[in-house]
Amino acid sequence: MIRIIAVGKIKEKFYEDAVAEYAKRLLAFVKLEIVRVADEKCPENLSLKQEKAVMAKEGERILKNIRDNDYVVTLEIDGTQKSSEELAGFIHSLEVSGRSDITFVIGGSLGLSDEVKKRSDFALSFSKMTFPHQLMSVVLLEQIYRAYKINRGEPYHK
Repeated sequence: MIRIIAVGKIKEKFYEDAVAEYAKRLLAFVKLEIVRVADEKCPENLSLKQEKAVMAKEGERILKNIRDNDYVVTLEIDGTQKSSEELAGFIHSLEVSGRSDITFVIGGSLGLSDEVKKRSDFALSFSKMTFPHQLMSVVLLEQIYRAYKINRGEPYHK
């Protein structure tokens, strides 16, 4: 099973449509669950202490949705970058080693709390750039779909 836990709602219809399309495609390969947790109001010019408090509240909501046996992959700017083929191999190796409940976590606009990072089994980075978390849902789903196609030897990844 693949679970994606993401902070915040998707507000734009084009992102919703893309998420729905990749979720539908993935159902041919794996059970998929997408969990959205509420984001905290985040006014401009927060102090570091206020930012940590926002991330902590969002982190509590994320952690409530992670099960003990989940293999947790957090999306983090400073995580390890993988090619599409490497991600495919990574997912395959988890599944064949009995770690088939994989949970991907996308943080809110400020990132992930230290508590969520501590629970993470692997920090994955798509880039050193910052992306809107709504867009990351689409990118992540597309890459997971691509990984399953690669693992089946199907031509989508070219």
